[in-house]
Amino acid sequence: MSILVQAEAPPPDKTTSIQSIALGLAGLYAIMATLQLYAFEKFVPLIESFWLPGGRLTGYLVAVAIVVSEVMALPYLLRLHLSPAMRFVSMVLSFVVPLVWMWLSVWLMLTVNVVANLGVLGVELPVPPGWWAPLFMVAVLILAVWVAWGRWPLRTKPATK
Repeated sequence: MSILVQAEAPPPDKTTSIQSIALGLAGLYAIMATLQLYAFEKFVPLIESFWLPGGRLTGYLVAVAIVVSEVMALPYLLRLHLSPAMRFVSMVLSFVVPLVWMWLSVWLMLTVNVVANLGVLGVELPVPPGWWAPLFMVAVLILAVWVAWGRWPLRTKPATK
């Protein structure tokens, strides 16, 4: 038994449409992460301006968690050779991204905080908050669940009779 983690090929997809959905989702996450990292020094104050509970520290943590989650979801979506545990963590992070953005957009609508940019596409491309944002993130979450169904990261043994 080796104590080193071994990367292995991902299990095959259940259907052919899963690959195109996963590539589209990976493209969306890559664009979001790139635009947020392009002006990260302005992205953190933008997240802080949402008046999240916990103050400035929460703003820093949420901003970093968003970008890290978007980047770390890419290996699973792009079918890279990973260890089974990392593939599972990457799959979970593909769910975390839309959930966090959904939470932030609902938070902005329920509080009396007036901001001009939601920050989904960073600071350079302003995206106004509104009811469309949580609905869009629900659609992204549905796509992530669909990819997880068709590309389950852990190998399952066939049922024996």
